[in-house]
Amino acid sequence: MVKKSPNEIVAIARQLSRLSPLDYIDTIFDGFIECHGDRFLGDDQALIGGLAYLDKQPVTILAIQKGRDLEENMKRNFGSPHPEGYQKAYRLMKQAEKFNRPVITFINTPGAFCGIEAEERGAGAAIAKCLMALSDLNVPTLAIFTGEGGSGGALALALTDRIMMLEHSIYSILSPEGFASILWKDTSRTNEAADLMKLTADELNQLGVVDEIVYETDDDGELSSNQIISNLKRVLEKELSKLQNLELEELLEQRYAKYRKF
Repeated sequence: MVKKSPNEIVAIARQLSRLSPLDYIDTIFDGFIECHGDRFLGDDQALIGGLAYLDKQPVTILAIQKGRDLEENMKRNFGSPHPEGYQKAYRLMKQAEKFNRPVITFINTPGAFCGIEAEERGAGAAIAKCLMALSDLNVPTLAIFTGEGGSGGALALALTDRIMMLEHSIYSILSPEGFASILWKDTSRTNEAADLMKLTADELNQLGVVDEIVYETDDDGELSSNQIISNLKRVLEKELSKLQNLELEELLEQRYAKYRKF
């Protein structure tokens, strides 16, 4: 297949027809039970959290979910979590640590919600709490980018022991449109921005930011949804098994070294 340009990958990552985090949760895991609320303000449906089994192993799942149509996008706030979503994530991270459950995160967000209400409710502090928790959580952690991964809203769930990306997903400090607007004051240069930003799975893997790519294509073309799901499940089981074979001290030392090198 002809290699896709970064701008083409951005467009694919944003497609409503892509497999969503919930699609992966429903097909890869068994017995998913969703948990609600941050025990303070409310329940943010852009950020889903709960408990499930991965091949009989209890795990905690956190996922940022977009909608497939306008109605669901309104419900999910277009995949941009509010502060209470990140507070819920933090609560479930600490619960996972208490009960010795690995944490697996699925990320598909343009970024955290940035309205005035988010600032009033402490968006920055909520994201910082998630980063602080993931940095020293005493259980294995894995992150998977399934579509967009934008800014601190994505990073809040991505400071993990292993980071994986679907082949046609992206991870960046902001959108190409925002990059072009800030750097050149010209959104017509979005394609050029995407080329410069190193936001694709291949580029980030080469830079050492991403540990593994889950491919959505092979020499014959696009893989089916079932093949992609099977590939991701295999990678999750493999990486989780590696992490669980480490002593806690070694797990934490590797995590520290992983992020210290940046």
